[in-house]
Amino acid sequence: MENLNQAGRLASTVTWEVRDGQIDAATSIIARFVPLAREESGMELLTVQQDNADPAKFLFYEIYANAAAFEAHQQTPHFRTMILEQAIPLLKHRERRMFTTT
Repeated sequence: MENLNQAGRLASTVTWEVRDGQIDAATSIIARFVPLAREESGMELLTVQQDNADPAKFLFYEIYANAAAFEAHQQTPHFRTMILEQAIPLLKHRERRMFTTT
């Protein structure tokens, strides 16, 4: 893995709060999605955590080589199918925050 402290990279945090009864479905989607996303050329880091106190909450932390890599990520078949079509309907709340590495 390259040095993650170089300027120009984008970091993203995404939080999910899953609807009641949908934790297993969301976990299954994440398990299938993460290996595919990690293979993307511009994806430098992707890690997902599940809240210990509230298993319906997830935190995604992602680092992209640049803005183009982030845009490309959102156009991949696995993102469009697994996240937009399958996961989003399972969520009660979703928030994304973007950061630029300095």
